Amino acid sequence: MPISIFGFQALWSPFFMITILFMTVLYFLITIKWRKDFKNSEPLTKKQAIYFIISMILLYLVKGSPVDLLAHIMFTYHMVQMSILLIIMTPLLMLSIPNWLWEAFLKLPVIKPIFRFFTKPILAVVLFNVLFSFYHIPFIFDTIKMSETLHGGYTMLLFIFALFMWWPLLNSLPDQTQLSGIKRVGYLFASAILLTPACGILIFAGKPLYETYSNGAVWLQAMTLCVPTDTLAGLNLSGPELFSTLPVTEDQQLGAIIMKLVQEVIYGFVLARIFYQWFKKDQIEAEEFTQRAMMEQHPQPTE
Repeated sequence: MPISIFGFQALWSPFFMITILFMTVLYFLITIKWRKDFKNSEPLTKKQAIYFIISMILLYLVKGSPVDLLAHIMFTYHMVQMSILLIIMTPLLMLSIPNWLWEAFLKLPVIKPIFRFFTKPILAVVLFNVLFSFYHIPFIFDTIKMSETLHGGYTMLLFIFALFMWWPLLNSLPDQTQLSGIKRVGYLFASAILLTPACGILIFAGKPLYETYSNGAVWLQAMTLCVPTDTLAGLNLSGPELFSTLPVTEDQQLGAIIMKLVQEVIYGFVLARIFYQWFKKDQIEAEEFTQRAMMEQHPQPTE
């Protein structure tokens, strides 16, 4: 059965589209027109603008497009949604914000102590992965999926802790927690390992774990989060199997595999960047050492 039966509002979330457009306009007003109101502000770079636009497109893709509706029908799309939101979009959004704007934000009385505490590397990486794993405990997952408040609140919580998790790797502020060298490599490996048990349980589960994807009545209740109630009332639906030929258990396994693969690919890319920067730094230091040695062996004649 085609998902178009749920209507334009459920498929394309026009109100969320307006929110995305508002956030985009606000971003460029702050970073271009109003930036002189901030201390030590610098012109917005082309790379930062591109990162922000990509992050907004990705945010709308996973929360405003048919992907969000499909995430309530198939667990695979739920994991696609989570992986894009937390592993791809979050770091891009962070990189799109100039340092001077981060500095102004972190000077706010409430924000500064929160960031200083929750971006401690060990705490940040453990809490994000614990919260993600906790979310996918079947009883908790089904409870959250059937409450608009809990669903929105927990998604925002995961996003915030994903930001905390990425912070030690990506921020370049002098007074903020940063990782360098081998610590960055260890940090990424730790994060990859901590997510493995949650994905592994789903991959090797021999039966459906979530009522919101296997029980028609529970699924219909969960669908009210993304489909207007009057639209659902006019449809005669028995369950998510009407929209997918993939068995529920295999859908569950595929979703966990996708989440783990996306994490490995993105972390692999970040590791490649770390090793490249490491190599370039060593190369520059070696060249400087060679130049100093040559100058000491062949000093300039004095007049």
